[in-house]
Amino acid sequence: MKLLLASQSPRRKELLSNLGFEFEVVAIYCEEILPESIKIEDAAAYLSELKAEAFRSLVQGETLLTADTVVAIDNRILGKPKDETDARNMLRSLSEATHQVYTGITIKTADTTITETDVADVTFDKISDDEIDYYIQKYKPFDKAGSYGIQEWLGMAKIKKMTGSFYTIMGLPTHLVYKILKEI
Repeated sequence: MKLLLASQSPRRKELLSNLGFEFEVVAIYCEEILPESIKIEDAAAYLSELKAEAFRSLVQGETLLTADTVVAIDNRILGKPKDETDARNMLRSLSEATHQVYTGITIKTADTTITETDVADVTFDKISDDEIDYYIQKYKPFDKAGSYGIQEWLGMAKIKKMTGSFYTIMGLPTHLVYKILKEI
C-alpha cells in the first residue's frame, strides 16, 4: 500500500510517522466552504471528504488520508484566525469555558471511501489578556482552528480538563487512523 497524506500540517505528519506508517505528503487544492445548513458535528467530516474528492483518481495500491479539525463553542465554529484581533477574541471566548474539537478523517482507496469523526471536550481555566497576548506573540497560532495548539504553552498551562483523545484535539485521531489503515 502506498499511503498519501494530504496535509501540510507538521503535527499530522509527525503523528502519522509516529504510528509507524511510511507515507508521501501530497497537496490538495479546494475551497473549504461549509454549507450553511450543516450541523457542527458533521463539519469536520464534510471538509475531510471534500478534500478527498478534490484529489485525483487513485490507482490500485494507493490510499489517501485527509483530515480536518473544527473547534466549536456555543453552537459556532471557530476557524483559523484571520489576524491577531480574531485570535484574541477566539481565545477570550474559550477562557473559563468548555468547547468541542471535532476531527474528521477520510481514508480513500480506488475502491472505497471511509469517513469518521472523533470529538473531544476541552475546558480551559481563566486566560488573562496578558497570557493571550504572550501566546499569540510567541506561538503565532494563525494556522490552528480555534487559535491554539494543545501541544503548545496554552494547552500545557491552561487546559484543566479534557474528555476524549489528546490526538484528536491535536488534529489527527490516531486510534481511528490506525484501526482503519490496519483493516485496509
